[in-house]
Amino acid sequence: MGRVARLNDLGQPVGEPVDWFGARAPRARDLVGRWVRLGPLSAAEHARHVVDRLGAHPDLWTYQAEDAPADAATAGRAIDAMTGRPDTCAFAIVDRASDAFQGRVALLRSQPSIGSIEVGWILYAPSLQRTRAATEVQYLLMRYAFDELGYRRYEWKCDSLNQPSRAAAARLGFVEEGTWRNALVVKGRNRDTTWFSITDREWPLVRLGFEAWLADENFDESGRQRRTLAELRAACAHRAARVSG
Repeated sequence: MGRVARLNDLGQPVGEPVDWFGARAPRARDLVGRWVRLGPLSAAEHARHVVDRLGAHPDLWTYQAEDAPADAATAGRAIDAMTGRPDTCAFAIVDRASDAFQGRVALLRSQPSIGSIEVGWILYAPSLQRTRAATEVQYLLMRYAFDELGYRRYEWKCDSLNQPSRAAAARLGFVEEGTWRNALVVKGRNRDTTWFSITDREWPLVRLGFEAWLADENFDESGRQRRTLAELRAACAHRAARVSG
């Protein structure tokens, strides 16, 4: 739903007043769900896991800024470079049942003064992909950013040619905003970057959709979903509209 422009004393359209006083920077701490635990990523603890669980799958690295690491030392340097950035908080994804490393993810480019933060640096092991746990990773991070840290804008950016990433963003409830042409040169290739976002106004509905999708009753005895995440978001929006109407 579009926002209605307000007019200032000069008759010019201006943005609506915002009752908001800043967000807090993310910090590396455990975020615990039913299926996964997100914990602080470190070179000492996780570099070897990155090589063993992620490095053996070159297709995971095509759209990453770095190549698949050949050894723990290389993986450790990449982790140190990411975790050393003041605007970034990187997490290891760990399966709660087995305590196995399942991937990495980061909250990055945090700008608490304007309320903007990005999720990125995402790499899921094949065993995590297309599971409830994979969706729960994104739910935990969004809940942390919006509900605990107070952000107004949550971003997802990807190579415009990365169709799986674009599909994932749409499924998770992000709104596509457009593509920045010639945005980067990555591995000697041009990259056009497509931007997506979720705002704090949209988050309550997105959250309801996540919680309905992750619920046990949404899965049959074989573990297959009964309704998609998009369907459940739409159902939540319909109920909200009926209540407000």
